[in-house]
Amino acid sequence: MNGFEAQGVRDVDVVVVGAGQAGLSAAYHLRRAGYEPGRDVVVLDQAPRPGGAWQFRWPSLTYGKVHGMHALPGMELTGADATRPSAEVIGEYFARYEEAFALRVRRPVRVVAVREGGDGRLRVETSEGVYAARALINATGTWDRPFWPRYPGQETFLGRQLHTADYPGPEPFAGRRVVVVGGGASGTQHLMEIADVAAETTWVTRSEPVFREGPFGEAEGRAAVALVEERVRRGLAPRSVVSVTGLPLTDAVRAARERGVLERLPMFDRVTPTGVAWDPAPAGGEGARWPAGRAVDADVILWATGFRAAVDHLAPLRLREPGGGIRLDGTRAVRDPRVHLVGYGPSASTVGANRAGRAAVRDVRRLLERPAGGAGVGGGAGVGGAFVGAGRAGATAGAGAGG
Repeated sequence: MNGFEAQGVRDVDVVVVGAGQAGLSAAYHLRRAGYEPGRDVVVLDQAPRPGGAWQFRWPSLTYGKVHGMHALPGMELTGADATRPSAEVIGEYFARYEEAFALRVRRPVRVVAVREGGDGRLRVETSEGVYAARALINATGTWDRPFWPRYPGQETFLGRQLHTADYPGPEPFAGRRVVVVGGGASGTQHLMEIADVAAETTWVTRSEPVFREGPFGEAEGRAAVALVEERVRRGLAPRSVVSVTGLPLTDAVRAARERGVLERLPMFDRVTPTGVAWDPAPAGGEGARWPAGRAVDADVILWATGFRAAVDHLAPLRLREPGGGIRLDGTRAVRDPRVHLVGYGPSASTVGANRAGRAAVRDVRRLLERPAGGAGVGGGAGVGGAFVGAGRAGATAGAGAGG
């Protein structure tokens, strides 16, 4: 038993927080680099079972409706039934993946706080105990932090209010008057489903939704990611990739537009006990909001208003910049290079999460293999350089193909 364990603190090289796409990718690449799960690396996940945020998706989101699910490194997802719920298909895939590569994910474990631990280590406080880690890869995503905007009168509404995080599918909205708030992918999907069963739907968004026609190739994808990455590099809160790519104009979207389902209204000014309302426009006001003085009755308000990065447990490290975000160099936190964020900002997509997991492990490996007496934690090489040293013993044990 080492000194840390004698004090009730377990000593490990790397803690990976989160076992969604980004966390599993990082765990896979750590294993390929010779860091043994359960010994050198622990992967902590607060969800009750494999599947990341996918396990919480609504039943009507079948696998066939999922756009661009990219396979995890080293194992393709093949033969999936497009009519099955994505929560089941992807949850089972993630479970097979964890078993195939013996990633030994510990769940359900909640990370409460990460703080300075002394001796160059991070103190990772969790619901099962404390870890002392030389590096941390944070892959907590956004699902646990649904964003609820605040509007005057919201607390007076007599109907039901819910968020995408609680969306149960369209059936509970049958015969109801529903206001859907939000112009992203989730908002449009919810709206198109609910419109088939609801008595009436109203769609409101803060800005005019942009639908994208034509192919969306690699060059367009790189350009979109670069815009999101620029915000992160400046220490601003990240925007979603879809906010800069626009929404794909699919056959289903075209049909909904022809039926009048996707007729958008500007954001209301207040919530009333019976619905939502727009204040009268000032006389002669330039660019005044429309529809002035209008109100819509509703039984339900569905807030499809997105999510924020679930990084509150990192607050003791003071990683945030004045702009509200965590500034990154690649995946590495500029304020503490022992900490890497994957699935954050530009890597908040399935393919981006895979690449970020690999990049983070490259940098973590350089940090951990630095010779004794070398540069401090602030002196690591940038992401994308060559590996340093020959790696740990058994560097390919159990790694499998891919990567």
